[in-house]
Amino acid sequence: MTVHHLNEILLIGASVLLIAVVAVRLASRSGLPTLLIYLAIGVAIGQDGLVGFTFDNVALTQVLGYAALVVILAEGGLGTKWHEIKPVMPTAAVLSTVGVVVSVLITAGAAHYAVGLDWRQALIIGAVVSSTDAAAVFSVLRNVSLPKRITGVLEAESGFNDAPVVILVVAFSAAGPIDSWYHLLGEIVLELLIGAAIGLAVGWFGAYGLKHVALPASGLYPIAVLAIAVAAYAAGAMAHGSGFLAVYIASLILGNAKLPHRPATRGFAEGLGWIAQIGLFVLLGLLVTPHELGDDIVPALIIGLFLTLVARPAEVVISLLPFRIPWREQALMSWAGLRGAVPIVLATIPMVAGVADSRRIFNIVFVLVIFYTLVQGPTLPWLAKRLQLGATDGDGAADLGIESAPLERLQGHLLSVAIPKGSRMHGVEVGELRLPAGAAVTLVVRDGASFVPLPSTTLRRGDELLVVTTDPVRDAAEDRLRAVGRGGKLAGWLAET
Repeated sequence: MTVHHLNEILLIGASVLLIAVVAVRLASRSGLPTLLIYLAIGVAIGQDGLVGFTFDNVALTQVLGYAALVVILAEGGLGTKWHEIKPVMPTAAVLSTVGVVVSVLITAGAAHYAVGLDWRQALIIGAVVSSTDAAAVFSVLRNVSLPKRITGVLEAESGFNDAPVVILVVAFSAAGPIDSWYHLLGEIVLELLIGAAIGLAVGWFGAYGLKHVALPASGLYPIAVLAIAVAAYAAGAMAHGSGFLAVYIASLILGNAKLPHRPATRGFAEGLGWIAQIGLFVLLGLLVTPHELGDDIVPALIIGLFLTLVARPAEVVISLLPFRIPWREQALMSWAGLRGAVPIVLATIPMVAGVADSRRIFNIVFVLVIFYTLVQGPTLPWLAKRLQLGATDGDGAADLGIESAPLERLQGHLLSVAIPKGSRMHGVEVGELRLPAGAAVTLVVRDGASFVPLPSTTLRRGDELLVVTTDPVRDAAEDRLRAVGRGGKLAGWLAET
């Protein structure tokens, strides 16, 4: 490769990224998941598109797809708030395991009896499309105001259900007869347990280390956090466990561990997540050959219809039976089972394994994902409104943005606290914060000017506070600030902690 060729590649790559960034604005206004626009860019560049670039390396696509999914899951875990998903963890766990089995069986039955695929192909398709996509779910839910319970279940489910689905797709795509159901079930349980254990261990030790070691530059913290998350995936996979579950759990722990420079870490991870999404979807768009899709459109629509109107509602209803979730919430969860890049990436597994008619499986999955994402994504806000499931006032209380920087020599921490619009800290006096002994508000920045506050200083939306704490009370001070941000000056008296 010459320098000239490198310059051309860099120019094309930069142009694609800029177009994708501008497309996010269009997607946010229309309610479309961004994956559709990125896939369209890939198709436009591909062999049937405007550029005519030919790309058919399935093995490379699978490797890069796995790498992108690791980054996407890490970003999702880092951005998920533990206090929101903790109450719904059992619900999400059952939906991600029992629900996946229900969805696979119903969808595979439809693919076999309604479309005429043999059982191996039908089971592969059933498994592939039974995984909700973290990137699609996160991107849509961030623009839809829903109660925290629904958002928590859907986000946790999309982070958890990749693991059992990958195991099923690999098992169904392997050469030879499919393992007995009890052997397959035991393998799934073992891999999930290994992945969960490694994710917990790596996340806990990583958070402990970053809390107690002051790095020489703030920019090193985001790199360290992402490296720990990727290490969790690698360790989980090498131990014959679920690497995807490991990376999500480790990232969830790291994202809620009150690490130094957390907002900077979150921003860094979000940027990498966007790059991973753009690169992955464009790559998948390049891999598809549009002129070959014609014969697979009708089968894809039929299978997708069963998946959307039968399999997904059935898995939600059956999985949520022990939890007594209201029917309106179940209806919304059924419609919010968005598919995206994950099923398309998983559809490359049978292609690499050499399964008969695997190209047809890929085409069916591609068409199914595109069409039903186009239908479900934009209509989700409308359905939430019809079901009267908008976020309540309590759900809408904005959380504080708190960034921590260690003061190693002083054995303390400097907390930078931003009071957002909607925070109930607005109108609270500094003295009413009731911070623990060893913590104090030392500076307030308001409208570009800074001043040292008095106990009677009233805080306002848009203020930025500098809070100095000693090491022993750092966590208690941050918990107290967040509690006041959610519950106002009476937080603690009214069971808000």
